[in-house]
Amino acid sequence: MPFCGGTLSWPEEALRANIIAQVSLALNRIWTEWYPSRGYSFNITGSPGYDQAYVNGRTVFAVMERLTAELFNTFVQRSGDAEPYFTEYCDGKTVTCPGMKQWGTVDRAREGLNALQILRYYYGNRVQLVTTNNIAAIPSSYPGSPLRRGSTGTNVRILQKQLSRIAKDYPSFGKPVVTGTFDEVTENSVKKFQKQFGLTADGIVGKATWYKISYIYVSVKDLAELTSEGETAEGIQSTGGWPGTVLRRGSTGSSVEQVQFWLSDLAQFDSSLVRVSVDGSYGAATERAVRAFQQKQNLTADGVVGQTTWNALYAAWVDAQSDLGGTAWPGTALRRGDTGMEVRLVQFWLRLAADNYSALHTVTVDGSYGAATLSAVTAFQSLFGLTADGVVGRSTWNKLKEVGLAVANKIVAANVAPGQFTATTREGSSGTAVRAVQYYLRRLAAYYSDVPTVTVDGKFGAATTRAVKAWQTRAGLTVDGVVGRLTFQSLYDAALALDTSGPVVRTVSLPAPDAALRPGDTGAEVLRLNRMLLFLSQWISEINFTAGGTPGSTFDPELEIAVRSAQRYFGLDETGVVTADDWAVFRQAALDLLAASPAGASPKPGGVWPAGALALGSSGPAVLQVQRWLNVVASVDQTADFVPESGQFDAATQAALESYQLTAGLEPLGVVDADTWESLRLAAQGLCRECQEG
Repeated sequence: MPFCGGTLSWPEEALRANIIAQVSLALNRIWTEWYPSRGYSFNITGSPGYDQAYVNGRTVFAVMERLTAELFNTFVQRSGDAEPYFTEYCDGKTVTCPGMKQWGTVDRAREGLNALQILRYYYGNRVQLVTTNNIAAIPSSYPGSPLRRGSTGTNVRILQKQLSRIAKDYPSFGKPVVTGTFDEVTENSVKKFQKQFGLTADGIVGKATWYKISYIYVSVKDLAELTSEGETAEGIQSTGGWPGTVLRRGSTGSSVEQVQFWLSDLAQFDSSLVRVSVDGSYGAATERAVRAFQQKQNLTADGVVGQTTWNALYAAWVDAQSDLGGTAWPGTALRRGDTGMEVRLVQFWLRLAADNYSALHTVTVDGSYGAATLSAVTAFQSLFGLTADGVVGRSTWNKLKEVGLAVANKIVAANVAPGQFTATTREGSSGTAVRAVQYYLRRLAAYYSDVPTVTVDGKFGAATTRAVKAWQTRAGLTVDGVVGRLTFQSLYDAALALDTSGPVVRTVSLPAPDAALRPGDTGAEVLRLNRMLLFLSQWISEINFTAGGTPGSTFDPELEIAVRSAQRYFGLDETGVVTADDWAVFRQAALDLLAASPAGASPKPGGVWPAGALALGSSGPAVLQVQRWLNVVASVDQTADFVPESGQFDAATQAALESYQLTAGLEPLGVVDADTWESLRLAAQGLCRECQEG
């Protein structure tokens, strides 16, 4: 165990968390065959730079011996995944890393966290502890003899599953069907794989090819990384396909695990839903959670998962991921000749980047990966130190997203890369460098409750100083409220790690209309379209919104002008009619920009929804309007609280808002979404009329 002598004074829960993490890391190395797939004859090293240290003959303290004996068959696993989780860790003092900080576990334990809570603190709420009695020697996955055309069995199925997943990143290999029979398609896929990776292209899977396939499979799925896609017990990820069997109380198996995983994930975003353990056993708790979901979806609330409920669960989960940003790596490299929504998004980010970097040139957002897009991607990769191959893989995708949103949110100066330190800032400073600090603080505050939210306004005031000091305390830096190179790098690295591992800020949902919207239409869907284009027009000058800043519910000539200009900008057919595809493009762009500035308070409201959710930490005229409406309600409702009309969304405003949402039949989220805004506006309007009539 890589503990120094001081660990004797560590709390037991800290020691437990460290032991479990070390066991899990070792098991992940074995599960992924990390070293054998690279040609080594061993499964684990004694180097703390790679795995964990072991010193033969070193004194072992009684407490460590006792805890290790108790926990040696316990490891970390993420819900919905089958592999032991890659629990990266470091001491947190001399070395830093994205995973668990060993000295930090002492602080967490002294705060009262148990071992599982400590592990979740560092690795997220999806991790769980698993104890197994299946203790055996380390196996080798290689079947012992080569697989070739005509071979059958489990090993062929494993081979085909891995090749199928690899084909998402290397589509030219072809995607064999998982049948367990080594057919011509599988052979051709193997040959292309062998040719790509410098092996003898004979279509025969010997030991070298087997472990190379294993190596690439682990790489593309990140199974040995904190950002792991995860692997189910079947070795593949669920695509949401109906399993064909109705699930109810007493059911067991991987399909039950899938339902539980969706329910648990959805419950994080909706307090009316119930979180459940992902254990593959459909018990009373799972039944209650299913009923709650069915009621929410207006389905028959029988607690049974048939095809309708299964599809609704999967759709809701996909929608939740989309609401959280919708810009996660799509899993397939994009290259010349590709078309579709992901290509549009790449082109959109390239356009944003070209506005700020003189070495880049703009592209048409048409969803078609042609020569111009290839050239723009290659130039982008060269500028930001990526492999300049014109292919948008995971690294290029993440950097495009980061740069695009940095430009959109005005946190980088011209020709300055995100994360590049330009100046020390402190209270009284102003400008782009301050906006960058505030932006990263705001992103981190969404994850860490001890970091207060700040307004991204480019003015380094007392609130920003408090937030900086809170982050410095958390990060173990000098707590002086001054953002020098070390503090800035820490903020940037932490925010980047969160952004690439998952979305940070949940934004407003903008559901697609049931049918195409066209001139002359009226109703709530037209109003949503109006609001969405108004918001986009604030960022994208090419979108010509001429409705005077006041969206209406009628598809009038002004809205048609805005629609046509948006279609023209995004490379869509300029028809003036909004189809489902048009809506999806507009919505995705709005979500990306909302994620960059989730609590914007402009334009100044005149009863107009400000297009971005207002939450704790927001400020500006829109917040002031909400506070005034809340006070109108409080003037006639003795159970309601008055709030200071300060324009600052503080704890008092949040409490009053939640109380109003409860009485108004809204979800008590403490966030002003479009429904809450409209409800408050109408309520205050009606009460003021009653006051005048009285």
